[in-house]
Amino acid sequence: MGYFEKYNDKGGKPRFRLKSGNHQVILSSEGYSSASSRDNGIASVQKNSGDRKRYETRTTSSGKPYFVLKAGNGEVIGSSQAYASSSGCSKGIKCVMKNGSTKKMKEV
Repeated sequence: MGYFEKYNDKGGKPRFRLKSGNHQVILSSEGYSSASSRDNGIASVQKNSGDRKRYETRTTSSGKPYFVLKAGNGEVIGSSQAYASSSGCSKGIKCVMKNGSTKKMKEV
């Protein structure tokens, strides 16, 4: 099962990453203004990750697919890496759907 990794970026902003059981990053957050806001973002992933309608597939400027997970209010909670193919992107969504409800946390 996956886990959330809580950390502060180089600028000191709280962030999180959702990692799969093999420790690969499958969803990353933007920087938050506070640790409590970051924790609310994690709770939103836990709540929304099981709903396929909350995912939106997008394309990078170089044409590679990636996805974002959105909350009920339409705000982006997290985004994936860029994938080489649409099928890889679909597998990434399934992986977040499987692991996103985890309660396991690590602080780095």
